[in-house]
Amino acid sequence: QMWEEAIALGKELAEQYENEMFDYEQLSELLRKQAQFYENIVKVIRPKPDYFAVGYYGQGFPTFIRNKVFIYRGKEYERREDFEARLLTQFPNAEKMKTTSPPGDDIKNSSGQYIQCFTVKPKLDLPSKFHRPVSEQIVSFYRVNEVQRFEYSRPVRKGEKNPDNEFANMWIERTIYVTAYKLPGILRWFEVKSVFMVEISPLENAIETMQLTNDKINNMVQQHLNDPNLPINPLSMLLNGIVDPAVMGGFTNYEKAFFTEKYMHEHPEDHDKIEKLKDLIAWQIPFLAEGIRIHGEKVTEALRPFHERMEACFRHLKDKVEKQYGVRAVLSSLDDRRGSRPRSMVRSFTMPSSSRPLSVASVSSISSDSTPSRPGSDGFVLEPLLPKKMHSRSQDKLDKDDLDKDKKEKKKEKRNSKHQEIFDKEIKSTDISLQQSEAVILSETISPLRPQRPKSQVINIISSERRFSVSPSPPSSQVTPPPITPRTKLSFSIQSNLELNGMSSSDIADIPPPLPLKGSMADYGNLMESQDLISPTTSPPAHQRVSP
Repeated sequence: QMWEEAIALGKELAEQYENEMFDYEQLSELLRKQAQFYENIVKVIRPKPDYFAVGYYGQGFPTFIRNKVFIYRGKEYERREDFEARLLTQFPNAEKMKTTSPPGDDIKNSSGQYIQCFTVKPKLDLPSKFHRPVSEQIVSFYRVNEVQRFEYSRPVRKGEKNPDNEFANMWIERTIYVTAYKLPGILRWFEVKSVFMVEISPLENAIETMQLTNDKINNMVQQHLNDPNLPINPLSMLLNGIVDPAVMGGFTNYEKAFFTEKYMHEHPEDHDKIEKLKDLIAWQIPFLAEGIRIHGEKVTEALRPFHERMEACFRHLKDKVEKQYGVRAVLSSLDDRRGSRPRSMVRSFTMPSSSRPLSVASVSSISSDSTPSRPGSDGFVLEPLLPKKMHSRSQDKLDKDDLDKDKKEKKKEKRNSKHQEIFDKEIKSTDISLQQSEAVILSETISPLRPQRPKSQVINIISSERRFSVSPSPPSSQVTPPPITPRTKLSFSIQSNLELNGMSSSDIADIPPPLPLKGSMADYGNLMESQDLISPTTSPPAHQRVSP
């Protein structure tokens, strides 16, 4: 179950498969295994083996272990008693020592065999890549693996014994063992190469104990948030032992021992440490609150009275701590742990306007000339209006654009149908005799990137020469864009021997009466007569005319 080591070896193999052997089949299989290993690291709970310090003292042992200390890695769920029994079977004549202090020279130089065995705690040594807080499931591997430093703490009393509070004069004598290699390695035991000892004061011991308690609560809360199916009994015992003063006394003993005027007067150098201890006490409240909330959601009806008592004790504890040491909050970190996926993984992208594809009309206009051109000029290929390609945008923007588009389409259809009716009515009311029956068929494609056509632009019909021109009308009160000057090559196809709107040439008058201008939006159906502003263009000869 050392998946972290398997992943490291898999990366070496992946480099060979990908860049040396080019065996993509083996590479894909290896990557699938690595994915499963990463998932196991997060989801599978692995047992944490214990480590034991074993000293072989006396001249009766072989020279390679005589008067030396070794650190052993126990098996899964192996207790110290079971490990000692397994060890003594190898040396049936050895005597087990009762103390954990180093023996004297009399034992080391004796002809017998003495074995000393006690449990040591591995000291966490995180790799440098973990430069920020990470999940406890990831860190837990390094608490019992890839470790080289181990410690053993033994309580020592100094000064007068205080029957009311044993924490006031309890010092810790801590021995640090450093092995020759990291455990586990090719062996499950390595020799200790160096040993040194440090003393921990009662106040430093209290700070360390509070920090470990807070970490334990936080880790258990995180485990229950990640896996709701975990049993509730360990959480119940942990919370009850802290919030119920009748069980362990809580941090009240620390207040009696260190938060007094007498202690502060005798140890002025410990002021910063006392403030740190107060801060740790205040930080314990939000962790407990989250743990009790989870406990209330998962508790059974049989344990409901137990939970209610625990809630009552916590309320009294919370009021007292917040009043004396302030309020702390860790809601943001806990909420992040609850979420199945970070919010930053859900994003919406929009394509910049410069990279969006242009319509057919715009591409043709840009490619033919640097200045904007109108449909129908320079042999422009008239095509039906293409639908715009919608790019990735938010749903609100899409809905708004669709609504605006529908409104514009309905308004355009209504306007065109009304102008067509007026056009048909005015044509039918006249009697025009033409020398040659000609029908004018116009089609146009509006480019989405072309500037809006001015309201004053109209189409004039010159009956004498049958020529068309685009003339701007006098400017209105509204601010309109400048008129577009027609290009010299502007021309339209005129078909002969055709009927216009189902009428023959005998029904059409010479000069049609002018149509009234609309007061609202100008349209291409508005027709007026203007003899002052005429920019005629020559129609193509008959043999060059092409049917649309």
